[in-house]
Amino acid sequence: MRAAVLGSPIVHSLSPYLHRAAYEALGLHDWRYEAIECDEAALPGLLDRLGGEWAGLSLTMPLKRAVLPLLDTVSELALQVGGANTVVFSGGARHGENTDVYGIVRALAEAGVAPPRAATVLGGGATASSALAALRELGLGEATLVVRDPARAGETVEAAERLDMGLAVQTFDKLDTVLEVDLVVSTLPAGAADGFAGLLAGVPALFDVVYAPWPTRLAAAVAERGGVVVGGFPMLLHQAVRQVEMMTGRTGVPVEAMRAAGKAEIVRRAVPADRVFRGG
Repeated sequence: MRAAVLGSPIVHSLSPYLHRAAYEALGLHDWRYEAIECDEAALPGLLDRLGGEWAGLSLTMPLKRAVLPLLDTVSELALQVGGANTVVFSGGARHGENTDVYGIVRALAEAGVAPPRAATVLGGGATASSALAALRELGLGEATLVVRDPARAGETVEAAERLDMGLAVQTFDKLDTVLEVDLVVSTLPAGAADGFAGLLAGVPALFDVVYAPWPTRLAAAVAERGGVVVGGFPMLLHQAVRQVEMMTGRTGVPVEAMRAAGKAEIVRRAVPADRVFRGG
């Protein structure tokens, strides 16, 4: 059987190392997992070319939203979030799921972060929508979204409405006014939050979706002041665990084997800052 992660750029994806480690530990020696460069324009044709030997796909930027109209069925959560990071093939049909939300919830729980009473999310892309859904699962009914241009955050605002979450949208020049919260979630690319490190240093808890280079300047500032910091790797790990379950039909997926493989690859790499990959 075959599976792959699609996206653009895709060269630095850790997903192959995570999934292959799971296959090895599960004894699925005839399974293959690869990384395929694919943008939005190429996605329909690529999906049409996949044969019956394909079990599923992991999707990262910029495909999570673009894939939805190309699927036969979509989970309620993926519809609410407005993005699917997982496609499972079964009976000739394409089914879309979102495991990013699960990954965020598990990453926060693993780090001992208590369900927040108030939260602020930085950035307005597909990952921000998943963060809002994760906050909802943790019992939060409203949150603040901070973006550079509110006019470009429409899809995330619509996701909040589908999730029945109250959402206040603010711009970064007013960031200091929305930090009386228990948790800040940064969905910004590597380096994009560096300039806010001093301002955010005193927050009680930070979830930063970047996993390399790590720690980010923002994460280091929060940790230095005693805040709890969660990086992007635990999210990536746990969303991949759920993907392996869905694609293989197996339970008891080897989380620690996957964690070790991912961490080993992060250590092995010496990635220049201007070529960092963020996402699945």
